Amino acid sequence: MTVSYTLEVANARFCGFSRLLFRWRGSIYRLLYKEFLVFSAVYLFFSVFYRFLLSPRQQDLFERVALYCDKFTNTTFIPVLFVLGFYVTLAFNRWWGQYTSFPLPDNLMMVVSGNVHGADDRGRLLRRTLMRYANLSSVLILRSISTRVHRRFPTMEHVVEAGFMTVHELKKFESLHSDFNKYWIPLTWFSNLASRAREEGRVRDDVALRLLMDELNNYRAKCSLLFHYDWISIPLVYTQVVTVAVYSYFAFCVIGRQFLNPEKGYVDHQLDMYVPVFTLLQFFFYVGWLKVGELIINPFGEDDDDFETNQLIDRNIQVSMLAVDNMYQNLAPVVKDKHWKQRHFSVPYTLSTAAESLRPTFKGSTFDMRVNAGPSVVTEILIVN
Repeated sequence: MTVSYTLEVANARFCGFSRLLFRWRGSIYRLLYKEFLVFSAVYLFFSVFYRFLLSPRQQDLFERVALYCDKFTNTTFIPVLFVLGFYVTLAFNRWWGQYTSFPLPDNLMMVVSGNVHGADDRGRLLRRTLMRYANLSSVLILRSISTRVHRRFPTMEHVVEAGFMTVHELKKFESLHSDFNKYWIPLTWFSNLASRAREEGRVRDDVALRLLMDELNNYRAKCSLLFHYDWISIPLVYTQVVTVAVYSYFAFCVIGRQFLNPEKGYVDHQLDMYVPVFTLLQFFFYVGWLKVGELIINPFGEDDDDFETNQLIDRNIQVSMLAVDNMYQNLAPVVKDKHWKQRHFSVPYTLSTAAESLRPTFKGSTFDMRVNAGPSVVTEILIVN
């Protein structure tokens, strides 16, 4: 389920975002705690191994290895920040692109409701069928990319049972053989049915039919884009480079960040703190950054912050049917508005917002600017002449 905290940060206030740090669902703690515990356990193992199980000669060898590993973790030998920053930026842009590519039927249903006419059963049937085909196409594409939707509709029979498709339509759908995804078939049915509605006079002119086709193509383009996002991933080699860079860096840290015997006078080893606080913080930041990239690279899974695809399907089919059926020509009486006879009027405020009416209106950033209003150049020239 998508974790929303927008209301809690509507106003910037003291410790506003800090309160969000104590949430568990959708948090970085839930995403990272297993890796954090494993790293801490491995670090503790080598610490105990160095302090209590090695002979003095073996400790000297371990210390030389630790200093050697630490030399690489404290330099740019492994460019963790660079590869992580670019990777997360790339993953975020991909995540936002997938969100904006989700096929919403709002524009299409408005065009269908306004251009496919007829208050009789035939007109109602045409409008509802057109929108059912559009919603069926989005269900088919989401079944092929979203684990949540596939669990909801594991077979095409479940799609029929849900009312997105009839038994006869399923037979036609399955009779058309194709080696590729067939999400486009219902949109083809939409196109043909819209042409038939034009022949019947339900769509009154070619301009309205063209508008229907344009919105259909926009809807189809988003379905196709979602499919291609699922097909073409971020190159595997780059994902491997980032993962190897981060985990190899902290593999060196397990040895290189050990607290060595302060009596031996090693540089930067004057204290023996036992717990590597700053190394653990570094692990939390870097690996947490990596996990964020892994989380948003595919938002159609079942993580806390993945897209609510099933709820979107429910919303889309409900609002599209309401728009083309219940709301078709269902208008309130057109009457004069409350301020019909008033040339100048103001909209009232409640007591809680009355102070806003006292604020001066914004007229431009230079409206109150003070300037030296001296004579213009043109005036001076005229005086000379």
